[in-house]
Amino acid sequence: MTFPYRLVATDLDGTLLRDDETVSDRTRHALAAATAAGAAHIIVTGRAVPWTRHILDHLGYDGLAVCGQGAQVYHAGEHRLLTSVTLDRQLAGLALSKIEAEVGPLALAASRDGLDGEVLVGAGYRVHDGPLPVVAFEDPSELWSAPINKVYIQHPGLDDDALARVARATVGSLVDVVMAGSGVVEILPLGLSKATGLSLAARRLGLRAADTIAFGDMPNDIPMFGWAAHGVAMANAHEELKAVAHEITASNEHDGIAVVLEQLLQR
Repeated sequence: MTFPYRLVATDLDGTLLRDDETVSDRTRHALAAATAAGAAHIIVTGRAVPWTRHILDHLGYDGLAVCGQGAQVYHAGEHRLLTSVTLDRQLAGLALSKIEAEVGPLALAASRDGLDGEVLVGAGYRVHDGPLPVVAFEDPSELWSAPINKVYIQHPGLDDDALARVARATVGSLVDVVMAGSGVVEILPLGLSKATGLSLAARRLGLRAADTIAFGDMPNDIPMFGWAAHGVAMANAHEELKAVAHEITASNEHDGIAVVLEQLLQR
């Protein structure tokens, strides 16, 4: 059995995970067959480590994971943070003030750095239902009281795409702005992306972009597709990602990763 790639990079939400946060047996078997054929598997997610670790443990995943939009390289088997990049808090505050000068008050949240970094949530910020822990804050100074990886922003009137566009146009020379999912627009350190994190993780395994097939569903996966030799968008993917994908597969609910891997394994 031959497999044309040495690295399979998969996004988590909307890609590897089904909507109930499980991975199908078919997808598990396809990934196991790809790794048996010599490929490494790296999970690449926008979630920071504290919001990712329980899923990786449940999956029995013990490899490297790129978390926090590329900010963190995490060894799942050893429960160890290998690298971490933080957002300059003074720069983030300046960026927020410039965005609010354009669109009015924002609802804010932030992801603190570290293996057990808390997610702070301010008034009006809409958090997805589920078990992920958050800590409410009232005093804005709490947002800047410890190192953070990223800031989340929401607006009462603008949708995610419109907010990301305005923010990028306003502060794109200071920070990076990505839309990572429904209600998830993030401010990141300038130059940070899933591609930068994945390249660091791949280098630790002696692998390169030319060795890589990547799967994703959101605009924050665009840099990863630009880095990898082959980018595969899920059927449920955002149109911006589909526009730059080499291939479109079935949805996360219909084993889209397995569909592609099985075809490659049969060649």
